[in-house]
Amino acid sequence: MQNVISLSLPFFGLIFLGYAAGKIKQIPEAGLGWMNFFVVYLALPALFFRLLSGTPFEELANFAFIAATTFTTYIVFAVAFCIGVVATRGSIAESTILGIAGAYSNVGYMGPGLTLAVLGEDATVPTALILSFDNALMFILAPMMMAVAGAEDQSIADTIKSILWRIFSHPFILATIAGVLAAAFELQQPQAFSTLLTYLSNAAAPCALFAMGVSIAIRPIGRIPIELPIVLAVKLIVHPLLIFMLLMWLGNIDPVWIATAVLMACLPPATNVFVIAQHYGTYVQRASSFVLIGTLVSIVTVTTFIWAITTGALPTGFAEVMRGG
Repeated sequence: MQNVISLSLPFFGLIFLGYAAGKIKQIPEAGLGWMNFFVVYLALPALFFRLLSGTPFEELANFAFIAATTFTTYIVFAVAFCIGVVATRGSIAESTILGIAGAYSNVGYMGPGLTLAVLGEDATVPTALILSFDNALMFILAPMMMAVAGAEDQSIADTIKSILWRIFSHPFILATIAGVLAAAFELQQPQAFSTLLTYLSNAAAPCALFAMGVSIAIRPIGRIPIELPIVLAVKLIVHPLLIFMLLMWLGNIDPVWIATAVLMACLPPATNVFVIAQHYGTYVQRASSFVLIGTLVSIVTVTTFIWAITTGALPTGFAEVMRGG
């Protein structure tokens, strides 16, 4: 347990420091612009490119893993969406935000910091794949469902173009594609460029977690909806257990990849849930409460999953790998 606390305390400690700074200094949201730009467009993409470009290409083409994790995220979205339909009395727009809150983990800001800290650099490839494909899935589902709800005032062609642009212009996805191509062609990087990537990579997790804490602090918590506990249970407990069962059922999946998928799935709702709700003017204040309360509750649930994975209580095979090493 001491080892688990040693892994989780610095992780959540950075979020808490950001939250405390946001509350004490009353930093306006506009002040986070450059920090978020640095994290999203420079530090995290540099981390993924650096680690993926040095990975043998055959390790990247694990289509069974990609299909299983993305399909599970979609199933969880569908479950949370159905809960939303009941809770909101049939509002497709609000149910869509609930579906996203129940399925969209904070894979960008929290994912790399957690998986690399707990599992090591062997978790880089599955982390990048889940991050890219889960983001792509949400970029498809959000505008598509909002178009069905009538909240997206675009033609079908414009909606498709918007979806494709969001997918293939996102810095995480571009960095992943570039890293895969560099691995495929075994490109050798100049030393100066490699050193620059290392500097940026080392700043990625601390800056992302701190910025996330500030973001949570400066957004007012809305009224707590009655559906929040159920949807958070789906997000924080059902999602990781479902992905664990599916990957174990498939078999022949690297234990580190299974453990990575579980940790990515057990993360709280992404801050993008609030951003998407704000973009469509739907469920905005309540979406903020999902992010804040979900992050607080995840201190317990994520720590529990770290303990379960590292001790073998959740038989991903990672604990046996560690003992064997």
